[in-house]
Formats: sequence, structure tokens, C-alpha cells
Amino acid sequence: MPLKAARSLERDALREYAAALLADKALSTAELRIRLRRRAAVAADVEALIETLSEYGALDDKRFAAHFAEVRAAGGRYGKQRVLAGLIARRVAPETAREAVESAFAGVDEAAAAGQWLAKKYRRQDLCVLLRQKSKFAAVYRRLRLAGFAGGAALAALRRIGGQAVEEWEASADDE
Repeated sequence: MPLKAARSLERDALREYAAALLADKALSTAELRIRLRRRAAVAADVEALIETLSEYGALDDKRFAAHFAEVRAAGGRYGKQRVLAGLIARRVAPETAREAVESAFAGVDEAAAAGQWLAKKYRRQDLCVLLRQKSKFAAVYRRLRLAGFAGGAALAALRRIGGQAVEEWEASADDE
């Protein structure tokens, strides 16, 4: 069964649609622009509406990026790189995204955050035993990197938890 095409919206209906979108979920300017263009009867109405929403303060990429980064930094589920990638995926300007991430992670010790992440994700397993195996160590490291933690911070957290076992196999890797 073919899908019905979304009907084109005139200026007033487009404004109501934009308000509904923003009430439902925080969106960056670019995300809102894309969604409005799909439904607008006249393309010029989209830019005028974006400008009006920006003037009223309902649409602000700096505020959106700051909130997005602060929530994810406070949650401890993601590292800087993952949050930055998330903002760029949400079509926030790269410089705005970098500023927001740096501000949100200013007081965060990334190695300690990675350690907390490990404690939560592996709470039912003995990480010291797990990290003795090179393949498991590599898998845990990859998971930390995928969560957005920097390589140095991930290794520092793994060394702190794995202790002697990590140092032993790193020494054996250097000998090869």
C-alpha cells in the first residue's frame, strides 16, 4: 500500500508545525530547517520562520548544544568525543559543538569517568580477571572508545583496574 505524501503547509500551519516539533523535542536550527522544508508549501516561509524563532529565542544552537553536552557529561554515559560526534550529527556547527563540549566537560576527569563507566557496565564481572586476557582487554578498550572516552583516559582507567595483569602483558608486547 503506497504511503500518502505529507500535505504542504502554508505559513500559519507551518508555524504551528514548528511549534509542535520544538515542543516535542529540542532540535538544532538545521534539523528544524530540514523538517520544515519537507512540509512547506513555499520555501521562503521556512527561512522567515527560522529567523522569527531565532529572534524570539525559541531556536538557539548555542543553548541547544550547551544543554545537550551538559546532560550527557553529567550522566557519565559518554565521553567528550561521543558527545561531540552527537552534536555534529545533530547538525550543530562544529565550532559551537566544540565550545559546548569543552564547557560541559571542563571539570570532569575523563579517566575517572571512564572508570565509573567500567564499574557500571561490568558490575557483575571481575574486571581484574577479565583484563588478564588480551582479547578481553582489547574488547573493553574498544567499548570505552565507542562510548567516547579518549584513548589515554581509557588506558588509564584500565590500568588502574587491571593493575598488575595489564602491566605484565604490556611488557610482553614490548618484548615482541
